[in-house]
Amino acid sequence: MFELLFKFPLSAYEKGEFLFAGGWPVWLLPLLAALCWAGIAWHARRVRSRLAVPALWVVVALQCLSVALVLALLWQPALAVQSLKNRENAVAVLVDTSRSMSLGEGGVSRLAQATGALADRVLPALREKFSVRLYGFSAEPERLESLAAESLPAPGGSTGVGESLLSVLRESTAVPLGAVLVVSDGSDNTERFGRDMLAEIRQYNVPVHTIGVGRERIEGDVELSEVTVAPKSLPRSRVSAQLTLRHDGQEERRTRITVRDGSSVLASQPVTLRAGEPVRREWIDFGAGESGVRNLTFTVEPVAGEEIEGNNARRRVLDVPRRRRRILYAEGEPRWQYKFMRRAVHKDASVQLVTLLRTSANKFYRQGVDTPEELADGFPDEVDELFSYDALILGSFEAAFFTPKQQVGIRDFVSRRGGTLMMLAGPNGLGAGGWQLSEIVDTLPTALEPGETSFVREKAGVELTPRGRDSLICRLDPDPARNAELWAEMPQLADFQRLGDLKPAAVTLLGVRHGRDLLPLLVRQPYGRGRTVIFATGGSWRWRMGLPSDDVRHDTFWRQLLRSLVANTEGTVRLTSDRSNYADESRVALRAEVRSKDYEHANNAQVTAVVTPQEGPPLSIDLRPSASEPGVYEAEVDADQLGVYRVEATARLGEERLGADTLHLRREGGVAEFFHPERNASLLARLADRTGGRYWELDELDALPGDIRFSEAGITAREVLDLWDMPALFLLLLLLRAAEWLLRKRWGVV
Repeated sequence: MFELLFKFPLSAYEKGEFLFAGGWPVWLLPLLAALCWAGIAWHARRVRSRLAVPALWVVVALQCLSVALVLALLWQPALAVQSLKNRENAVAVLVDTSRSMSLGEGGVSRLAQATGALADRVLPALREKFSVRLYGFSAEPERLESLAAESLPAPGGSTGVGESLLSVLRESTAVPLGAVLVVSDGSDNTERFGRDMLAEIRQYNVPVHTIGVGRERIEGDVELSEVTVAPKSLPRSRVSAQLTLRHDGQEERRTRITVRDGSSVLASQPVTLRAGEPVRREWIDFGAGESGVRNLTFTVEPVAGEEIEGNNARRRVLDVPRRRRRILYAEGEPRWQYKFMRRAVHKDASVQLVTLLRTSANKFYRQGVDTPEELADGFPDEVDELFSYDALILGSFEAAFFTPKQQVGIRDFVSRRGGTLMMLAGPNGLGAGGWQLSEIVDTLPTALEPGETSFVREKAGVELTPRGRDSLICRLDPDPARNAELWAEMPQLADFQRLGDLKPAAVTLLGVRHGRDLLPLLVRQPYGRGRTVIFATGGSWRWRMGLPSDDVRHDTFWRQLLRSLVANTEGTVRLTSDRSNYADESRVALRAEVRSKDYEHANNAQVTAVVTPQEGPPLSIDLRPSASEPGVYEAEVDADQLGVYRVEATARLGEERLGADTLHLRREGGVAEFFHPERNASLLARLADRTGGRYWELDELDALPGDIRFSEAGITAREVLDLWDMPALFLLLLLLRAAEWLLRKRWGVV
């Protein structure tokens, strides 16, 4: 419609320069227009008219506009624009041949729709004026002889719009490339098409026109968009995974999510997808099992009429290492809590609870130690001994018992070692023990209320907070409603400790009801590389005593709490990858954080990783020091084979072995194309807009060859386009005269 009225495409007006081609002086045009307007106004005032004054001046205005338009046409308005020279430039046409383009819509695949439209309405017109270079692309471009079905490559497993476009631009630097045409559904799943790549594309100064193919919304499709789950877990622990489900949100649908390890079902639960809620997040819990590697498959059952089932499953790898985690529990006085805590994890092979109980001023009772020398002199003075533990629990101890050096060591245990510190309430604990004046006060999740009166010996009930309902620590039953009932039935505590204000990063999982107030009971927060926790009671053992002998709620809570203290504690070497699952993406970025025995950054280490695929020989690579982060080493490895990879990194400093870490990751193929299969029009439009091109729909392609002509890339020539004869100007003149006549007729002066 625009070209019908204005002769040329919008891009010509955006890039062109307006001028008058008649040859007469431009200054004469406004002068003549002013004289004509003055004459019309003088005549209107001198000649008597039956029109009222306002109506008269409306007629005068329409006459003045008509005269001005006629004068402008006499001066021959034109547009000077750079246009591509015929037969001297090339146009590259990139057609997306990835697997998502094979999706059928209305009985015809996206690829067939695209090639049909190009062959019938675009390529013949382009070939009249340009040399056309055809490419098919998925992960990378491939030259094509034609768009016939037999000439197209097999569907690719990924869509690399940005990388394929860059590859063609680099290849064509010796060719006068006037424009690039990209035909795609925009489903770029390489995750590398970002701001930097777009900036590099813009540097070539070649306009990129994009054509969108496919539906922007696929009705009835349910997609398991994302699965978030910890890459590691302790043996026999409960693991919680967050699943993100996407659907069209048009109507309510019922389905089921399932977690499998191979053929074994670990968990399953129903899900209701509500109308008006296109994105829904669900939590599902399952058991980690014994030590080893879990090949997990998360699935959502297809709903009735679902077209695409390839996006209903996600796979993840869960590493369940064999290493036993060690917790040091130092208690300042004999308490029932001490006994029941030990019982809760007595048979837990993944957690070793080493306890140090003060029985008198300078005497300690040790349990769970590995050697007779361990803790023989009481609480550790040196950080290398303290740092050998993964978590630290301090019971009813006054702060003055610990030397300043020991207090600094406890603080560094959290911030530098990355361990977890949990403080328990007691007559000598927390604020009653003067810890608000200690070296560790900044690490704690709350301020401390000072004085002996902060420890209250009164019965009080325990309540779950909203954050506690979502926490695995407080999960006594997988069903949220049943879990809330179990906590509501818990016997009352006989004591608790009042705390001060929560710090900004603190999260409260349990509260204690005191009158009308719900006081924080179980609070945690991150600090440095580690975490701190306060459990503001010394009487949770009453849960065990007040429940039936076969009720294991107390043991379950303490086992989960103690496991949470050590679940995220790392050793001197921490090996990670940029993701745990690589779908149609073979480049794996490895990152190793290396520290010395006292957990200082190890900047001169030699770090080697052994990458072992599921099938085939292992590969040894060296990690290089990071240029921006101390103690960090990086490398990239190509995981071209499908399956599960085992990566073990070992760090040495000279002859000293600093430590090692292992991770597992999965490499998949042919799955990414089924996720987010709808047309990504925003990506294609942004690419066109940033490069000076235009985004096109399939039904607009008739005007595309003419639009491509007005490009400033390639070999161009200055062209003057006449505008005086465009239909819009004559239509405007007709409308002005018609408006005057209609108004005169209405006012009875025709």
